[in-house]
Amino acid sequence: MAYRVGHSLGEKMNTPTKITVSRIAIVTLLIIGLFIMSLVPNWEAPVLGKSGINLAFLIIAIVFIIASVTDFIDGYLARKNNQITSLGKFLDPVADKILVNSLVIFLIAPSLFAPYNHEQIVSFNMWCAIILIVRDIVVDALRFIAAQKKIVIAANIFGKAKTVLQMVAIVIVLLNGFPFSYFDAGWPSGLHIADIFVYLATLVSLLSGVIYVVQNRKVLVE
Repeated sequence: MAYRVGHSLGEKMNTPTKITVSRIAIVTLLIIGLFIMSLVPNWEAPVLGKSGINLAFLIIAIVFIIASVTDFIDGYLARKNNQITSLGKFLDPVADKILVNSLVIFLIAPSLFAPYNHEQIVSFNMWCAIILIVRDIVVDALRFIAAQKKIVIAANIFGKAKTVLQMVAIVIVLLNGFPFSYFDAGWPSGLHIADIFVYLATLVSLLSGVIYVVQNRKVLVE
């Protein structure tokens, strides 16, 4: 839904918005950590027992979960304390996209960051990643055009659902399909239950993008 606002980006940051900004800071540090990890030669993090979980990826998953939890905390506080602001509505989806898309890109080829991790058999499907990122570009472009007309397009229930599903899919892929990997033997060869979560997140993401465009199509009319 689109609605008109006044000085949307001139507002001071309240507590929920500060939490949103902290999420951006966390993912920035995470990206820097991944970059440093990729530069260390002949480095191999241990694998936890028979789970197939790489210790480095487990740490990444924990940091990712902490950052993801802040998404729910800032929204809860904003609604509870009536601190919903245009700045927060602008930054919240931006923080989500930086967090999710950076990990999606990373998981397309996780072996680039842990080349000696032979236990990592689950990755993020490249075509799903392309669909997710293109969808976000389209929605962001729509929001940019709306902002030029002093209109803020807030996240709807479908957008929130796709964010949750993406976060769940990312964590499962980071954990190499755990705990669902124990049931993969009953699936067709080459297909993992983790892939189902990736496909489902992609489908809901695509659906939510279509809904955003349809609901706010008037924004595109001069």
